[in-house]
Amino acid sequence: MAFIASFITVVVLSVGTDAVMHAVGMFPPLGEPMKDGRLLAIALGYRLVYGVLGGYVIARLAPFSPMGHALVSGIIGFVVSTLGATAMWGYGNHWYPIALAATAVPCALVGGAIAARTVSRG
Repeated sequence: MAFIASFITVVVLSVGTDAVMHAVGMFPPLGEPMKDGRLLAIALGYRLVYGVLGGYVIARLAPFSPMGHALVSGIIGFVVSTLGATAMWGYGNHWYPIALAATAVPCALVGGAIAARTVSRG
């Protein structure tokens, strides 16, 4: 349950924010590549926040070992991001998918630590 809630949180927020950014014209229309590194930096920024939130959600809902759950979710995020980077390597900027993969575990652990601190304060 904790993994599913965390996954849904991250995916829904990421896809939803992407849709809003496309709808308001900040990102290029769907189907067109996003070549501007500044726009990719914006996307990375909100994905980092959502990654921390995903780590928080999984740690709060974990039936045991909140930080262990956060770590595993970060590792899953790393694997999925690495697969995505590999599949899309021929398109666009390389730094963006590398940054997504490199930050998956740290973001999840930060979220888990925030959740652990929140719980310990009662």
